[in-house]
Amino acid sequence: MPPITPLNGHPLPLGATIYDKHTRFAIFSRHATRVWLMLFDHPDDDSPSLEFELDPQLNRSGDIWHVDLHGVGEGQLYLYRMHGPCKPELGMRFNAKRGLIDPYARALSGGFNSDLAPEVFDYDCDEIEDRLPPSAPPSGFGKLPKCVVISDEFDWQGDKPLNRRLRHSIIYEAHVRGLTAHPGAKAQRPGSYLGVIELIPYFQELGITAVELLPVQACDCGLSGNINPLTGLPLTNYWGYNPINFFAVTQKYGYSKELAQHVKEFKIMVRELHKAGIEVILDVVYNHTAEGNHRGPTLSFKGIDNPIYYLLEDDKRRYKNYSGTGNTFNCNHPVARDLILDSLRYWVIETHVDGFRFDLASILGRDQKGRMLENPPIVERIAEDPILRNTKIIAEAWDAAGAYQVGSFPGGRWAEWNGRYRDDIRRYWRGDPGMVSSLATRLAGSADLYLRDGRAPFHSINFITSHDGFTLNDLVSYKQKHNLANGENNRDGDNHNFSDNMGVEGPSEDPAIERRRIKRIKNFLATLMLSQGVPMLLAGDEFRRTQQGNNNAYAQNNEISWLNWSFKQQRAEIYRFTREVITFRKRHPIFYRSRFFTGEGGVGSGPDIQWFSHTCNEVDWESPESHTLMCLIHGYPDLTSPDYAYNDALLMFNSSRQDAHFQLPPAPYGKIWKIAIDTAMLPPFDIRPEGEESAPPAQSTYQVYEESMVVLLSFEAE
Repeated sequence: MPPITPLNGHPLPLGATIYDKHTRFAIFSRHATRVWLMLFDHPDDDSPSLEFELDPQLNRSGDIWHVDLHGVGEGQLYLYRMHGPCKPELGMRFNAKRGLIDPYARALSGGFNSDLAPEVFDYDCDEIEDRLPPSAPPSGFGKLPKCVVISDEFDWQGDKPLNRRLRHSIIYEAHVRGLTAHPGAKAQRPGSYLGVIELIPYFQELGITAVELLPVQACDCGLSGNINPLTGLPLTNYWGYNPINFFAVTQKYGYSKELAQHVKEFKIMVRELHKAGIEVILDVVYNHTAEGNHRGPTLSFKGIDNPIYYLLEDDKRRYKNYSGTGNTFNCNHPVARDLILDSLRYWVIETHVDGFRFDLASILGRDQKGRMLENPPIVERIAEDPILRNTKIIAEAWDAAGAYQVGSFPGGRWAEWNGRYRDDIRRYWRGDPGMVSSLATRLAGSADLYLRDGRAPFHSINFITSHDGFTLNDLVSYKQKHNLANGENNRDGDNHNFSDNMGVEGPSEDPAIERRRIKRIKNFLATLMLSQGVPMLLAGDEFRRTQQGNNNAYAQNNEISWLNWSFKQQRAEIYRFTREVITFRKRHPIFYRSRFFTGEGGVGSGPDIQWFSHTCNEVDWESPESHTLMCLIHGYPDLTSPDYAYNDALLMFNSSRQDAHFQLPPAPYGKIWKIAIDTAMLPPFDIRPEGEESAPPAQSTYQVYEESMVVLLSFEAE
């Protein structure tokens, strides 16, 4: 190794940046009094091979500590140590014996599990000197992942973010490992970024336009030693909502064992998905970190400048906990705002991702006292940032402390996970009384939520299921959650699922129950794909993936969470229906308008939408006994579209346990109605490919069977 020469350096950019003959290191800390940069030769080294103490007179500009190291290049491993006040009552938790991960590190040397690293858990500051005498040298860095100096150079082959219009999107929410880890996937590189590439032909066949990946930021996989009581095996944080760094791609989905190769594999995955026309949306976590509360580990932020990065209680020994995980990131502190924005820009510029879904995004709207802000600075900056201008930004518009902002999330152009859509559609098809009005509102794009602040139907991300909750199969198979495998005595997970088991809890061999479940799933899928807004499908729902009734499988890195690809053949009826209803949505732009319905006329036409009772009369919106609804969407164009003539669509809904005879309105302009979808029918008549629609027995009436949905399209009379 050539000799390493330290020079004063420069405060920007933060992180580790490679130049021709040197690497620049820069890190923020306002309250540190001494800073050391440690270099390591191997990822598992317990002690550094070299260490440089930064001179505050030469290597500090304002709050930035910096140094240029000549002779250091790509692949160098490093950590920091910092000395400063150890006064928990002031929020200060410096401990110079702890290794610290650079918040701006672009790669880490490996995965991390705090259950296997007791040395990262800090002692109370009053006890440090007793337990770690001053004469003891800093050590215990072997279990901590090291930061890796990397270059951002990559052969993108001309790729860039696709920038598809949000309203044209069909999102597929998935877990990188869960997609291909199951043996049934027969993947050459199972559970990895490269394994996702093997599914591209499947994604294209299914028809989705974007994959929304559960967190890929480097995270702590530990779960405080929790054990699966059913197997006796240790549990790990499978979902990954426990970040230790906001820039670094997690190594746990890498296939190659070569240092930092997982970053390139992630970029390869994005590039190849883009070639297939599929966007990549990342589920990102900026609301908390893996460092937890006052008893949690010290990994990075806590030991760099605790009161800057976290919201603290009045008793500054303790952390505000709006995330439900022990701490809350101080998102609207100027330093933290810059960090979040720099991270988002990095993912867009250097990894070409197309969008983000922000976990517990309401926390982004809290000030440094935890109060909700009317115009949160970080929320507005993300929405208005010029680099992110064409990037999709989606809020999970609630947090764990009671904030619920669905329909009112600030920032203008933000889309939102529409939790009200999920609950209302579940309740309607379960047969709950008084849900017809809610069905109509959600079907039409949730104008009650998004019209008043100038947003559009596509700002509603519609979903029936997500990673957090029952799968679609389990939603129609279980009345209660079955989460014992999580080791929390079934206390975890949502108790308000609006689910139904059709008379038998769990799997059933009763053909009648099975047909009801299949029909209910088709109803959900058809409603989702034909509602105004952007549909999001949970991976595996297209072939009835089950989690055996577990509605909070965050700890299940096993076949409970992995996609069992044998279901694609075993449950081919649902797979075919899903594929065809996605195609149906794409073929008919009336289902993804850019504007809300007005009930008024268009170009030479009548109202854009009309609502009828099943007797073709005015709807009694207040009736708790009504379970039927009919909706006529006129096929003249959305005025922003260059096309002119679309099919009219007549949608009929019946969630009751009795058949209903619908009196049909005449098809507009002398056309005739033809059957496109009838969820009560067996394949291939449940959904008919283009050109195979057929006229009903009569143009004036149609029998909609119990618990089913019908879609008729208008065609010129032959």
